[in-house]
Amino acid sequence: METREERLLDTLVSLTDNLVVDFDVLDVLQTLVDRSVELFDAAAGAIHLVNARGELEVAASTSERSEFIGLLQLDAGEGPCITAVTTGELVTSQDSEELIRRWPRFAAVSTQRGYLGVHAIPLRLRDDVIGSLNLFRETEGALNGIDARAAQALADVATISVLQQRSLETATVAASQLQRALDTKVPIEQAKGYVARALDIDIDTARELLRRYARTHQMRLSDVAVAVTRDELDLETLAGPR
Repeated sequence: METREERLLDTLVSLTDNLVVDFDVLDVLQTLVDRSVELFDAAAGAIHLVNARGELEVAASTSERSEFIGLLQLDAGEGPCITAVTTGELVTSQDSEELIRRWPRFAAVSTQRGYLGVHAIPLRLRDDVIGSLNLFRETEGALNGIDARAAQALADVATISVLQQRSLETATVAASQLQRALDTKVPIEQAKGYVARALDIDIDTARELLRRYARTHQMRLSDVAVAVTRDELDLETLAGPR
């Protein structure tokens, strides 16, 4: 069985691989949030990115449930996420009392959903902060020093991956790249809904089927989604043996 340190190293390798090959930005972010939830003992996670309008938008999450997405949308207005983005510093809550003291509206909804602790790690490169990695825990407790450094290291590598394009030189180009990544969510969201209805499965399972097919066939997730919405991909082939 892999040790935690081995899983952390494997995650770093997976993220850094994207620095030298053509990659799917959203898949990088999904990998980051999925692995971080496992590594840092969280119940759920999500990534917010700053879009072209300067607003925070959900780019990846471990759950598609409406109540969780609603919490993320609230966090984009008041919560650890926006604090991490505006300060460029890691934000971690010691207990539910601290959540209530710092972000009362967010804390009320968060604790109602069973999340007693939240960590928000900025996605940053030098002085540029492009979003945050947010981890929601069912137990209290702040990230300790070693875990905080590890989480920030993963976020930093992912940030470089997001910004990596051979000719990225200005903030304007970087913002455009991020907006294009967010724009690809539209066909992906449509495809997830279509697959879920057609195969009578939940949204989370539909998302994983799309991701698995994209990886297996070395395709971009957005290209697979477009093929699904255009009826160019057989859904039984997508689902595989069940």
